[in-house]
Amino acid sequence: MSPRPLIVCFVMLLAGGVGAQPAPSGAATAATAEGAGKPVESFRDTTGYRYPALSRTVRDMQNLAYALQLRDYCADERVSDEFVKAQLASFSRITGRTESCRTLLAY
Repeated sequence: MSPRPLIVCFVMLLAGGVGAQPAPSGAATAATAEGAGKPVESFRDTTGYRYPALSRTVRDMQNLAYALQLRDYCADERVSDEFVKAQLASFSRITGRTESCRTLLAY
């Protein structure tokens, strides 16, 4: 017997849970809570967490790698100033702050 039908059934079984109902938006939840007159307590309150979210750690590591590459561009005189400025502007859009060759030292 070929394992292909078994694999197809398994994939179809897993795909059945994909169409789950989306969570309500934050505005709808806040409006419902305001209508009830009760304070809104976020179910995503993470103030007591010892470690940050995994996605934050991944983002920090990706920014670090990008910053190190940009520091190398800044130090290499063979790389044109226009290219370095364009890369710094792109990194500034990612981080949300104005980046320069000097600010890359913070990474």
